[in-house]
This record gives sequence, C-alpha cells and structure tokens, in this order.
Amino acid sequence: MDLRKLKTLIDLVAESDIAELEVTEGESKVRIVKSSAPQSQLVMMQPQAAAPTAGAPALAASASAAAPAAAPVVAAEASGHIVKSPMVGTFYRSSAPGSAPFVEVGASVKEGDTLCIIEAMKLLNEIDADASGVIKQILVENGQPVEFGQPLFIIG
Repeated sequence: MDLRKLKTLIDLVAESDIAELEVTEGESKVRIVKSSAPQSQLVMMQPQAAAPTAGAPALAASASAAAPAAAPVVAAEASGHIVKSPMVGTFYRSSAPGSAPFVEVGASVKEGDTLCIIEAMKLLNEIDADASGVIKQILVENGQPVEFGQPLFIIG
C-alpha cells in the first residue's frame, strides 16, 4: 500500500465519525484507530483463560436477561455523574486477575484516576474518571461484556 493511499485513509478516519478502520490489501494490512480521549492509556495484561463449557449458552442467556433489569436501577438512582463506556469490550475492575480493584464503592476519586480496564480486540484500555467525587455505585460485574455508552459507574 502506498503512502498516498495511507494518507487518504488517515484523513478519512480523522474527518468521519468512525473510531477505527482496518484495511487488508494483498498481504498488506493497515489498522487506523482514532484516539478520542488523550487520558486513555494502553496497558498490557495477561487475560484470564476461560474454558468453554456446555453451560456457557445458559450463562450468556442469564447475563443478557439481567442487563435489561439493570437499566431501570440506573435511571432511578442516577443522582450523580454517570461514567459511560467509551467502547465495546470486556470490563475488568483490576489490572490483573487476583489483584485489588482500581476502585470500590465509597472510594474517593479525582478526575483522571483509573476506574477500570476495558479489553477491546486484545488491547487493554484504561478508563479514567472524568469527574471528581465518591464512587456511589459500580454498575458492571468483573469480566462482563459492555456496550458503547453503557453506564459503568456513578460518581457522586
């Protein structure tokens, strides 16, 4: 892929609403990711290995059934700043399995403090507090998949 095509692709991503673009041309592969938050950092962590089981579909069904039930709770108790997921991925409360979570309910946080990690496409992205206050509620369980814009924390 020549530099003119690459520059055109970069300009297209920068001017559009898309967050990332991946193009494969022959044996060349280019991935362009738009950085939306300068405070986000990439962290390398060894992911937990999950063994596939026959009960996995039932677990996924129960998790998806629990998600709609959580939405009214957020609306009813949203008396504070809601930190939402900036991407689709897997939510982790700590930097490594078995280590202490970044924050707990009742913990004081300042703007810029790390709240959690969201793994997306094998990249680990730190999610930072965008407001100062006290963690009132953690709305997502460790290891749970999250959607773009899904509420993660309530800071009061």
